[in-house]
Amino acid sequence: MEQVMASIPDFEIAETGISKDNSAEAEQFKIRVDEIFQKVDELEQKVNEVEQFNLNSSKKQQSSSKGSSMGKERDKGRQVPSIKKQQQDASRREAAAAKRMQELMRQFGTIVRQITQHKWAWPFMQPVDVKGLGLHDYYEIIEKPMDFSTIKNQMEAKDGTGYKNVRDICADVRLVFNNAMKYNDEGSDVHLMAKTLLEKFEEKWQLLLPKVTEEERRRDEEEAEAQLDMQLVREAAHAKVVRDLCNELYEVDTHLEHLRETVVQKCRKMSTEEKRNLGTAIARLSMEDLNKALEIIAQSNPAFQAMAEEVEIDIDAQSESTLWRLKFFVKDALELQSRSAMSTGGNNNNYNNKRKKEICDAIAKTAKKKSKKTSS
Repeated sequence: MEQVMASIPDFEIAETGISKDNSAEAEQFKIRVDEIFQKVDELEQKVNEVEQFNLNSSKKQQSSSKGSSMGKERDKGRQVPSIKKQQQDASRREAAAAKRMQELMRQFGTIVRQITQHKWAWPFMQPVDVKGLGLHDYYEIIEKPMDFSTIKNQMEAKDGTGYKNVRDICADVRLVFNNAMKYNDEGSDVHLMAKTLLEKFEEKWQLLLPKVTEEERRRDEEEAEAQLDMQLVREAAHAKVVRDLCNELYEVDTHLEHLRETVVQKCRKMSTEEKRNLGTAIARLSMEDLNKALEIIAQSNPAFQAMAEEVEIDIDAQSESTLWRLKFFVKDALELQSRSAMSTGGNNNNYNNKRKKEICDAIAKTAKKKSKKTSS
């Protein structure tokens, strides 16, 4: 790789074709280029953030693709809500949902009162007196003791520690009776009382269950609606980022193009030796960089077909602007290629090698023709 790099002179002031009298101006170019590179780094970071967002959005869309086409059409026409409106809507939804749940819990409280007023409910009204009754194995058998006084206290709690959902109360009522049936033998009075009351409870619970199910469905829909609104807000924000990135990238590209043109204009005419070295260096580019070099030639020569099956490159026929553009590009590309080769020892695939050989042969063929004409 040292031999390759030796064929392209380093970009010192004299070798780039800029006179030493203009060294101060060249230094200014360097500073401006450094500033642009710093700006590019910042833009790359923003691009990565946008790409990550788009990747996450794509995954979410795939996971939610089971939704109906009608729902998707509806979502397309949605307006993007503001953050403030979202917060207000969320507060209203939470308040309304809490009020509806309180009503369900009130109705459930009626069921609990009916059960606890039954003549067989007395064994389950207070926590089991484990010590007084000498039930030494009670906590070995019962993992979570429960009774109706504990349930009532949690239903009436005002400090935020109480039940939040009617299903939680239902689970504890079942636990009261299931604990009793689990600890007491099947033929015992307590077991029979618990089983009977549990059956009565389940009958009453089935009457309330449709309302509970409807409330849960409504909450799920509202939650999905809120998440969609949030997604739209995020997408709108990232769309703005993308627009800003496009504008900034355009400005950077314009600035780079201006610098490139300025440098090229100040460059001297390239010597025959330099042209020969440039042709040799182009032949050592990777396939990807070789295609980019062909694109540089095509930019100033619309008739040149960079992607044609057979490409003939006449270095001597290129304009000074194109030659210096190629020289700048090839130097950077070979330096990067050298570092990459040292770290990975990279391999090219067969197609790339074939294509690269065809282009290199074309360069050599053209140079040979020129040589014959000169000698004759």
